[in-house]
Amino acid sequence: MAARLAARGFTLSVYDKRPEAVRAFLELHAGRAADAPADAGRGADAAIMMLPDDDAVREVLLCGGGLVAGLRRGAVVIDMGTSDPRATIEVGMTLAARGIRYVDAPVMGGVAFARDATLDVLVGGSDDDVDRCMPIFVALGRQVIRCGALGSGHTLKALANYVNASTLVTVIEALTIGRKFGLDTTVMAGAMLHLCTGRQHPLEKKVIPHVLTGNSATGTALSLTAKDLAIATDLGRSIGVPLAGRMSELWYKAEHMFGGEANQAQVPRLWEERKTMSL
Repeated sequence: MAARLAARGFTLSVYDKRPEAVRAFLELHAGRAADAPADAGRGADAAIMMLPDDDAVREVLLCGGGLVAGLRRGAVVIDMGTSDPRATIEVGMTLAARGIRYVDAPVMGGVAFARDATLDVLVGGSDDDVDRCMPIFVALGRQVIRCGALGSGHTLKALANYVNASTLVTVIEALTIGRKFGLDTTVMAGAMLHLCTGRQHPLEKKVIPHVLTGNSATGTALSLTAKDLAIATDLGRSIGVPLAGRMSELWYKAEHMFGGEANQAQVPRLWEERKTMSL
């Protein structure tokens, strides 16, 4: 990411707790080595952090020799790692008291996406602060998504990763059951690529057009989905691969509460009905 900024002509002061990482970067790209976070922030209009969690963010920002010691009033700090959004809001309040702006802008995508500047940047912060940082975000990513107030970028990043991680687990479970039943994993993976991410993509085909609009007309009854999940769950149990989570249980609960003939797009009501909030 720093390399992409250097290529776009940004003047960089770089710091890492591993000096060898800084040396390796400066052998290839223009910039100045800072000897501490405060030194990296001295005179800067913006300071970008890519750190593993909010504890590291607080340490780099606020501890002795931290960024805030070097930043001038009016500078903006951008947290592009993935932090707890509640901590992000607290840090933002601390920085605001010092006259320093704060934006959370976590990214989706790995090293390959960072290398060719095709990251997705999820941004939280005031409109003015986001506008101010937009040249940085454009230099780093293919898409900048304005998520809302400070902390909303970190919130969406965590939730998106939750969906991705859940999908990875369910795919592995399904492939394992199929393989043990005798199916070819390559055939299954190829079929699911179409059936699960194309034709039957929940967000594209169900959530956006039906759940979010209240137009529950997907054409599939709750009882049918509950039945199919029961088959998968029972098959996995019989083969020795119990499915994670409570998927089948949730769908049968929805069928019992709303009726088997209710549309499958009614399942979000499980989370909307106060009496089922203990799920």
